[in-house]
This record gives sequence, C-alpha cells and structure tokens, in this order.
Amino acid sequence: MTGAYVLFQMWGPFRQSLIDGHLFYVEQARKRLLTQFENIEAEADKASEDWLENNSHRFDPDRDDPGSFYEAAGEAGIEFYRLLSDMRDQTQLSVVAGMFHEWDKQLRDWLVREIGHWHRGDLAAEKIWKANFSDLADLLEGFGWKIRSTGYFKLLDACRLVVNVYKHGEGTAFENLKREFPEYVVDPFTDENGVKFYNDLGIEWRDHTHLKVSDVQLQAFADAIVSFWKDVPENISKADVTSVPAWFEKAILKDRDQKAGAK
Repeated sequence: MTGAYVLFQMWGPFRQSLIDGHLFYVEQARKRLLTQFENIEAEADKASEDWLENNSHRFDPDRDDPGSFYEAAGEAGIEFYRLLSDMRDQTQLSVVAGMFHEWDKQLRDWLVREIGHWHRGDLAAEKIWKANFSDLADLLEGFGWKIRSTGYFKLLDACRLVVNVYKHGEGTAFENLKREFPEYVVDPFTDENGVKFYNDLGIEWRDHTHLKVSDVQLQAFADAIVSFWKDVPENISKADVTSVPAWFEKAILKDRDQKAGAK
C-alpha cells in the first residue's frame, strides 16, 4: 500500500445523516419527553388542591384543626413535586444515555465498516466492539486525529461517566466522575449558589443517587456529539497513521495469520 492509500473515509452525505439523526433525537426528546416537566410547580399546587378536595369529607370542624388540614395538603403537594422532580431528572438522564449509546454504536460501526474495505478478518472487528472508550481514543489518536486535546472529547468522556453511573450506580465510574467532573454530582446540602448548609468537616454526603444533568449540560453533551462528527477527518490515509494500539495491531496480525493458515 502507498502512503496515500485511504484507510478511513467519512463521506459528506453520511456525515450529515449522522448529525441530522442525532439532532432529530435531541429535538424530539425535548418535545415529547422533557417538555412534560416544564410546569411541575403548578402541578404540585394542583396536587395540594386535589388533596383538599378528595379529603374534605374527612374534615370535622368540631374536632379538626383547619391549619393542620391545610398543612397536610401542602405536604401532599411537596411530595408530588419531589416525585415529579425525580422523574424529570431520571428522564433527562435516560435521554443522555440513549444519545450517548447511539453515538457510541455509530462510531464503532463506522470504524468496522471502513476497516472492512482493506482488511479481512473477524477479530479486528470484534476488538473494536469490545474496546473501551480510552482504547477507541488511542486508536483514533494513532490515526493522526488528536482527539484528546479537543473540548468535545472531555464532554464525551464526562457523558460516558454520567451514563455509566446512571446505569450501574456506585463503583469506579462514580468515583472518577466525582473526581474529574464533580459538577454532575449534586451536593444535597448545598444551594444553587454553592453555599453549604453545614460546616464542611470533610464528610462526603454524595452518592450515586445525587447524579444530575441539567438542561444546559444535556445540550452541551448534544453539541459535543455534533462537534465530533463534524471533526472526523474526511480521509485518513496510511501516511496519517503514526502508530496503532497494541490491541488493534495484534488483532490485525492474528486475522492475517488465520487467513494465511487457511490457504
């Protein structure tokens, strides 16, 4: 093969179809799912009113304190707001997870199909599908694409950890997320301005249940995926390859050995 031999190609219309599909997902997720949580304060007030209406037959003016009755209605509204707020947060996280997993699968599928144009063998493709996020970054960097230095890579890495914690809870991903991207793990005893409700004694209050992605953060993740697809080189030739990870090189060589042995 000459140095100009193209190993990977991102065809313009295919690139645009990936971006369009992603944007459609984000738009429809907002429209069909997330907009349902825009008025939860008003819905919580309505829940209080419904509680009063549904329990008015239980009120005895000779025995019951009206203040306590209204207090119970208020508590019903607060609980409704809490549950609906939790549902909104979970829905937001599920949208992020679906978005990330689709991008991840599309990237691996593109790599495998492009490799198939110049290499025959199942092991290399199998390794691509099994590779972790860091392994894939190593592969892309070896192709001459310095992806780790980009801002969108850091966002994609944060998104990966968020999705992992959302799926698995406590574990290495959660510890990494707290250390590297603490903005996605909300301190339950800190207000929106970052002011703590307690004296900081070095106690860790947060666990995986405090994972949260705001609307702004969701949009940042979505924009990172668009930036990634826009930045994929149109052509990656043999001359662009500086090195490849050992795991990929071994898979390629093993496929070739198996092919030679079958002759």
